[in-house]
Amino acid sequence: MTPAIKLIPDKKLFVSEPDPRWFGNESNDEFNPEWTNENWLKSKFHFNFAEYRNPANPSFGVLKVMNDDLVQPHRGFGSHPHRDMEIITYIVQGELTHEDSIGTKESLGRGSIQFMTAGNGVVHSEFNHGDKPLRFIQTWINPRAYDLKPNYGSCSGSAEGRKNQLQHLVSDVDNKGVETPVKISQDVDCFASEMDLGQKVMHELPKGRQAYLVCLEGKVNVNGNDLNRHDACEITGGGPIEIEATDVEETENGKVAHVLMFAMKEVPGSGRKDV
Repeated sequence: MTPAIKLIPDKKLFVSEPDPRWFGNESNDEFNPEWTNENWLKSKFHFNFAEYRNPANPSFGVLKVMNDDLVQPHRGFGSHPHRDMEIITYIVQGELTHEDSIGTKESLGRGSIQFMTAGNGVVHSEFNHGDKPLRFIQTWINPRAYDLKPNYGSCSGSAEGRKNQLQHLVSDVDNKGVETPVKISQDVDCFASEMDLGQKVMHELPKGRQAYLVCLEGKVNVNGNDLNRHDACEITGGGPIEIEATDVEETENGKVAHVLMFAMKEVPGSGRKDV
């Protein structure tokens, strides 16, 4: 059995560049040579979010939101509330400083992952206090139950753990047979890998599950389908997934291709209808 793959090219992602004042920022710094974008934030939305409303792209299974955020130096998201979502954030480059209403304050670098059970209500902020751009992937997942007690956790990334292999970062809190750094209140698994040129990693997608894979850096081939930086794909039907690094780019960890994949219970008919 071979999984079905639907490519989601970068050009199909919605690009948002909000006014800096909306999140309590100063004006854009047009004279800072470290800035890689004119606006403080460039966000690529994989699914409906904020001003993006596309009836053909509401979600993928329980994966409700996936935003690829590029935040310029000394800018960020001021305090804002969340409720009844499992929020997972994966750091691609730079350093993210998180502070919330349940007493957490920490900074996380490349390959780190954090989760926040918003539950019955939490307020937090996310900032790039560094001198280089910050890029992270933030996902919102529909929880199994609502009105939970807010919770937070994180894990600093291990470059060795994801080198030429899929590192299992997130799993279901009810799945006692799997140990991962992060546990959430939903049947979702998250994997990351950084691959040298020509290296391959494999994953067996069980029948009845679906996956969403994003090429973060470099280029990869997924079961014969080429993905460039920022491209994604929906994977359904169960079976082996082969991911090969076909091109690499210079990163904080040397020249690699970098992928992030979420797997979850299959929801027939979910996913994009306009590609």
